[in-house]
Amino acid sequence: MNNVHIRDRIGTLHFIRFPTSEMENFLELAKSKGMATMASTVCATGGGAYKFENQFLQEVNLKLHKYDELDSTILGIEFIDAHNQSECFYWTNPEDDTPCQKISFDFSNPYPFLAVNIGSGVSMLVVTGPREYRRVTGTSLGGGTFLGLCCLLTGCSTFEEAIRLAANGDNTSVDKLVRDIYGGNYMKFDLPGDLVASRYVFTCIKLRFLLLVKDS
Repeated sequence: MNNVHIRDRIGTLHFIRFPTSEMENFLELAKSKGMATMASTVCATGGGAYKFENQFLQEVNLKLHKYDELDSTILGIEFIDAHNQSECFYWTNPEDDTPCQKISFDFSNPYPFLAVNIGSGVSMLVVTGPREYRRVTGTSLGGGTFLGLCCLLTGCSTFEEAIRLAANGDNTSVDKLVRDIYGGNYMKFDLPGDLVASRYVFTCIKLRFLLLVKDS
């Protein structure tokens, strides 16, 4: 994000991500870049703010100022919209590539809205006003589930590799579609033939399973 104003300073806000399994490498990078000479405290959120607190202090002499994860999520949505209004968006006609368009979401009067925070698991939050929200439900089936299944089924080892495989693969090799059941569209309920009726069905059919490739 360019030209971001934070406490009378203007600059570019950069985002990087890495799995917590790589925290040792990040701490080595922090040492080599002399992060401890630039600041004494780093703001942090999520479980890692507690899990790695002692490591940050011992290895790079940095204290972690901890913030609640869900508070940070909601404040982050509001901050990003205030500084980059094209960041919050939706797709029109998402099922058709030709007229499909990316449209900026009008956040001038968004309340109430539902925020779905997908991490290892998922939390669903109803936001009723600035800094006013409540967690209404969640699920243990989240990003960790996706990556775990991908590793088991394809042998991949990273999220990036899983996404590349998904982009190149053909889900019809493993998923049963409406047309596989009805021979076409299910007209009574206006269900198109290419709609997924059931996931992973064809992996239990031996002859089709033998024909599967890694990115299916």
